[in-house]
Amino acid sequence: MNLVQCCCEENIKTGSVDLSLIVEIVEKYKDTKGSLITILQGVQEIYNYVPMEAIEYIAEHTGIKPAKIYGVLTFYTQFRMNPVGKNLIMLCHGTACHVNGSERIEEAIHEELGIGDGQTSEDELFTLINVACLGCCSLSPVMMINGETYGKLTPQSTKKIIADIRAKDKEEA
Repeated sequence: MNLVQCCCEENIKTGSVDLSLIVEIVEKYKDTKGSLITILQGVQEIYNYVPMEAIEYIAEHTGIKPAKIYGVLTFYTQFRMNPVGKNLIMLCHGTACHVNGSERIEEAIHEELGIGDGQTSEDELFTLINVACLGCCSLSPVMMINGETYGKLTPQSTKKIIADIRAKDKEEA
């Protein structure tokens, strides 16, 4: 068992990953000093998370130790090591959002989807990630779903937003 498997085994859902999708990005940056974050960002853009197989591939082709890759992945909150749902909910828990009820919004999300921070709904449509700040304090409490900002939330408006997105996703399917 290698170091990545030892450190990450319980934290990473593994499966069959098509590594041919990341060959180009790894080849482009493998000899550029300080490019690990760029490589990881590219990998995450392709898969929507950084799979364990990709960590091993990057290590083999760049010479960067798996432990260092894992350290970067776990240090920076921008990186995800588990697959996420089609709709990524980032819920702000910054000071303004906290004071204005972000905990009630998280409870509403849990009631609607049955998930907590870092979890994905059973239908794989939604993943919730709590963040320190979205920089939209005047709209607090606020969440962002797939890059779209929703502010001045109430538990009821939160549930409606989620229901509307779910209905739209079912329509498109």
